[in-house]
Amino acid sequence: MIGSVQRAMRLLETVAEHPYGAPAKQLARETGLALPTAYHLLRTLVHEGYLRREKGLFFLGEAAERLSSSGAQQKRRSTVVDTLARWRDAIGVPVYYARYHEGEIDVVCVSDTPGIPAVQEWADFRETGHAHAIGQCLLSQLDEESRRDHLARYPVRSVTPYTVRDDHHLQRRLDSMRRTEPVVECQEYALGTVCAALPITIGTTAATMAISLPAHQADRLLPAALQLQHEAGRLLGSLAISISI
Repeated sequence: MIGSVQRAMRLLETVAEHPYGAPAKQLARETGLALPTAYHLLRTLVHEGYLRREKGLFFLGEAAERLSSSGAQQKRRSTVVDTLARWRDAIGVPVYYARYHEGEIDVVCVSDTPGIPAVQEWADFRETGHAHAIGQCLLSQLDEESRRDHLARYPVRSVTPYTVRDDHHLQRRLDSMRRTEPVVECQEYALGTVCAALPITIGTTAATMAISLPAHQADRLLPAALQLQHEAGRLLGSLAISISI
């Protein structure tokens, strides 16, 4: 083991326990370090940005806070990945999580297996939101101005023979969607595939959980979507922070 690294980590952990800062002598005492050693390590940690010093007190610095933020984000993402995998295995369908972020459709996570494959993104999901359940579900949650802006950048176009025909028909469909009901599309994005998406609104974030199935299993789509809706409803409170990643 590298002793200096271990001592530096102990100092960081001890500083983190003092949100209002602590002087070098107190930190040396609490970590069991000799005062000259503590001073040397503290100066090094301040120089590297992991600590900052104000009026003789030491606080966590920006570098340490970035590490903490990155770790928390990874933990939230891991929570989403694990949850989607459980739903995938329980329902027997690939599960998707997507959100509308900074004007774009963002498919954040897809959980599938070789035996339960997800839809292949053969046409850019961002540009074809009008054609798939994920995009339609997200667009239905936007206000009128945001929706118009999106469709001006990504106009309606045929992706398959079943794709919605034009902007007028798409707007009518989006306006008729209810917040509590799954959005269903049949072969509009990919031939041989049917999809369903559930609207989720967390604060001002439009999000969705979705599933897909081969077209010959279309009779399973709605029951599976309702099962996902039930499972998501039970856990949505605890997942609210996690799925805003």
